[in-house]
Amino acid sequence: MNVRGAQLVIAVVLLLNGCSSKVVHTRKRIDETHLPRIILWAWERPEDLEFLDPNHFGVAYLAQTLTLKNGDVVYSPRLQPLKLPPGVKLIAVTRIEAQKSTHQPTLVTDDMRRKLVERIKKTLDQDKVKAIQVDFDAAISERHYYRQLLEDLRRELPDNVPLSITALASFCVGDRWLSDLPVDEAVPMVFRMGMDSDRIKNMLSSGADFNEGLCKRSYGVSLDEPVTTSFEKQRRVYVFNDHSWTPADIAVLEKRFGR
Repeated sequence: MNVRGAQLVIAVVLLLNGCSSKVVHTRKRIDETHLPRIILWAWERPEDLEFLDPNHFGVAYLAQTLTLKNGDVVYSPRLQPLKLPPGVKLIAVTRIEAQKSTHQPTLVTDDMRRKLVERIKKTLDQDKVKAIQVDFDAAISERHYYRQLLEDLRRELPDNVPLSITALASFCVGDRWLSDLPVDEAVPMVFRMGMDSDRIKNMLSSGADFNEGLCKRSYGVSLDEPVTTSFEKQRRVYVFNDHSWTPADIAVLEKRFGR
């Protein structure tokens, strides 16, 4: 083969690899699973959601908290009751917390990462769970092992199981570290944003959208903190509530987001 031929082969291989990568990162397993457009976050408190219409609402419930502490993973299961209607689709949420005794970055060993993956995978065993969500406010120093964790978790999960993560809204505006994560969505939390709140709310109310593609598939709001956006009505929305859900809350959601 001459030099020109070899260059052509290399160019084709690179193009195919690029296309393959694009297919992986643009997959939307959550849409494939036909999860409802409105998802209620059910945190660690008693919740009776038997009044929900499972055709229009799903539930992302806190299944467990995993705390990184003293070189180990401390497991805390959900302790509060959760009542659900038949047929509702669930997302099992794992909250990860890094307990720091000093200002040094949290060190996560390979063994700790394996424990995290196994614990998160186990939430699939719970009844009606259709997807996995990881909630971790990763600091800059923690992004490397968080990426490794998500890569390991994606390999271990069944191919048809969606993998979702929450994301600080600021990550979705100008910080590109999310762009090649092996997840189906990154849910920007457009509430309790601290110093970024006015800037991001003004940006969204002006008609702008998040820069990061993974953040354009869904978003998270709080029932008590309305946000003005120009998002398409079909975009999935996760809703946080600072108290147990009631039928009156659902009426507010339907008025705000439709069905």
